Amino acid sequence: MVRLERSDRAMLDGSRGEAARFAMSVIVRMAEAVGADELVSVEQAHIDACALMSQSSLDLVNHLAMHEGRVSVPTTLSMVSLDLENWEALGVPCEFAQVSTQIANAYLKLGCIPAWTCAPYQGYLTPRFGQQIAWGESNAVVYANSVLGARTNRYADYLDICAAITGRAPFSGLHCLENRRATFHLHLEETTPADWATPAAWAAFGSLVGSLVGENVPVIDGLPPMRPSNDMFKAFGAAAASAGSVGLFHIAGLTPEAPDLPSACQGQDPLESCRVGPRQLRDAWDELSDSVEGESIGVVILGCPHLSYAEFEALVEAIRDSGASGVHENVQFLAFASATSIELARRGGLLNPLQQFGVTLVRDTCPFHSPVVAHDAQAIMTNSGKCAYYAPGELDVRVHFGSLRSCVSAAVTGKAPGRSNPW
Repeated sequence: MVRLERSDRAMLDGSRGEAARFAMSVIVRMAEAVGADELVSVEQAHIDACALMSQSSLDLVNHLAMHEGRVSVPTTLSMVSLDLENWEALGVPCEFAQVSTQIANAYLKLGCIPAWTCAPYQGYLTPRFGQQIAWGESNAVVYANSVLGARTNRYADYLDICAAITGRAPFSGLHCLENRRATFHLHLEETTPADWATPAAWAAFGSLVGSLVGENVPVIDGLPPMRPSNDMFKAFGAAAASAGSVGLFHIAGLTPEAPDLPSACQGQDPLESCRVGPRQLRDAWDELSDSVEGESIGVVILGCPHLSYAEFEALVEAIRDSGASGVHENVQFLAFASATSIELARRGGLLNPLQQFGVTLVRDTCPFHSPVVAHDAQAIMTNSGKCAYYAPGELDVRVHFGSLRSCVSAAVTGKAPGRSNPW
């Protein structure tokens, strides 16, 4: 039996309205399913389900909105299924856009904040250390838990909006301190700071870690002295969460709950451990590609997760250093980002060089939820471990994985470059 507070019972018996009753009934059922004895109050939420294009998705959100549903904590929205401002220019069918817009508007009626990004930790309402939150979107969850030290489970679609309305969640999983201890120790050997100079290297490592640890909480040590950027952590976490079920990672000396190895393990021995060297890292990088050098590339995809301002700067620098005048005539170059990052890039004078080069900016959405990737594409190039993991199944394409600069090279030549593996 789940212990409920008086306010929980008031929602559950319908005293706070139908939307609150429905949402609390889902929260309580989930608490029972996971064996939670009580609920925890959350201070903010992030909703992932707004990109799901189904009648049931629209019906659920409309039901909550029509019954005076309202989020009780600050709640941001992840990407929707189209660029809300430029969908016509991107060739999105009107019928698709209509349904997507209806879903987006329904979430806005609930009082959600239209961030429309899968990387909310780099924008508005970044969580603080120790804060209990209810976030959907796997890459956002792993970043919030690991890099910021906030506490959230990997919330399923629709459970996140129920937590946002009630302000409550099952007190289980990564909300609990004891479940945040590292259970899988990975020790890195024989690498140098130069090996880790690009987010793509971190993405390849994240893919390896996800495949090794599954649902365990990993702790990593043995990295050479360095300070990874936010985008390196982003690339690592997104790939680890895709290739495995990682919701939290620790890196000794770098992430907030791991000043050292014993602290990350909360004084206990890890359940499993392994050593990782250059050979495994090289293999992990190579396994993200299934296309071959010289193959025609139809689409270059950046921004999975969404590009940050710093990544826009790096992209402009890579384009300038390439010395090329523009994208190859047979290549579609797509850069996905939030409206916030795009506006910052505009203010920083970064958009004109990108548009002159032939980069198509896509806001509010992602390559897997919106029909913007060329339908006849057979092979893509990306620097995203998450994109490389999902694209073969989601887009029915072959993938070539590499650094940002390799992506620019592929955009210019229309060919997959050689595999510039850092290890």
